[in-house]
Amino acid sequence: MATVELRFSALPEHVRTARLVAAAVARRAGVDEAVLDEVRLAVGEACTRAVGLHQHGGISAPVRVLLIEEEKQFSIEVGDEAPHAVPGDRGSGDGSADADGETEEDEMGLAVISGLVDDVEVSAGESGGSIRMRWPTVPPPTVLA
Repeated sequence: MATVELRFSALPEHVRTARLVAAAVARRAGVDEAVLDEVRLAVGEACTRAVGLHQHGGISAPVRVLLIEEEKQFSIEVGDEAPHAVPGDRGSGDGSADADGETEEDEMGLAVISGLVDDVEVSAGESGGSIRMRWPTVPPPTVLA
């Protein structure tokens, strides 16, 4: 199992680099060429979401991206360190429209990712969250001598 770890400052201009690295590693891992655009888009959405959560929360920690090559699959995990409300918890009760807008934007980003990737796991808690996406890999062609 090969793993590449990428950490970057929570700035929007670094999302493009994360997308390019993810696509290159996915290609090398054997992800079908036909889905590489989906990999790029999904990673871009996940990283943009993490950057937004860090910026909104004033978190200086870097966004982390793990690119994991396993037997027959390739996974990408994008993690943030922003505290997430536990489902059913309405937070501080301030009811601000700003918080509602961010929740809608967050849900939209997760919906886009779910539309692009068949195998997605989202986890979130008080110490941060992660989005893990998986794609099957195709074995390299057999060379006959």
